[in-house]
Amino acid sequence: MRDEIIYPRKGKHDPTIGPVAVMVSMEKDLALMRRSLDIQGRGVCRILTSRLYRATYRHQDITVVGPVLGAPHAVMILEKLIVLGAKRILFLGWCGSIQQRVQIADFVVPDRAVVGEGTSGYYPLNNEYPRASEGIIRAVEESLEIYSVPFHKGPVWSTDAPYRETRQKVLLLQSEGMLGVDMEISALFTVARFRQVEIGAILVVSDELGSLRWRRGFSSGKFKRSRKLATEIIPAICQKLNVGFPKRNQKDHYESTK
Repeated sequence: MRDEIIYPRKGKHDPTIGPVAVMVSMEKDLALMRRSLDIQGRGVCRILTSRLYRATYRHQDITVVGPVLGAPHAVMILEKLIVLGAKRILFLGWCGSIQQRVQIADFVVPDRAVVGEGTSGYYPLNNEYPRASEGIIRAVEESLEIYSVPFHKGPVWSTDAPYRETRQKVLLLQSEGMLGVDMEISALFTVARFRQVEIGAILVVSDELGSLRWRRGFSSGKFKRSRKLATEIIPAICQKLNVGFPKRNQKDHYESTK
């Protein structure tokens, strides 16, 4: 018997999805991701306020879902994806940089996270740091290197309160080697490990805090180009993540829309 009274389940009309899924934080990046995978029309279904899409890339199934913002929402989406069949999940989001060497439009590949949000505590990991899957990190690194894209790999801090990133907190995070701050990573890594699925992430730096002044890059051309580049590389990453799972026959290729 499950300990939880409320738990995710597959509904009567919910799709069964392939083993590889991409969670996209922001609406604009979701549109870029759909364009990259040539996903047309409406989503297959809704999960809370997010939309789920399905695509086939080189005869492999890829599920895309978004937008996803904040730890509680992200975890509810992840829990549902697992129930529908996802086993390897890649998250695409934004982060603020903590170190001055990590600049707007840079790529960050988190390998572990420090919990500063309130969701992770409900999924006990025996005081372990929530970590990304080594296999997914390797697939992300290899793909970025093929595209000659430099990146930073290391820990990030996740928070529920972006307007409470104080000077004292940033200095502490810098001293602990944190590369950036986001709102979802620690919760996603925690729940993935708790549910025994694989997860990893690509974060694009949207703003900088390392100088103890807020430098914003949300509207910069460099930031927009990096986000677009990330969505162009992700299908190749997903191809690596699909290794070991059966390919879909061409005649069984399903429509990406309903």
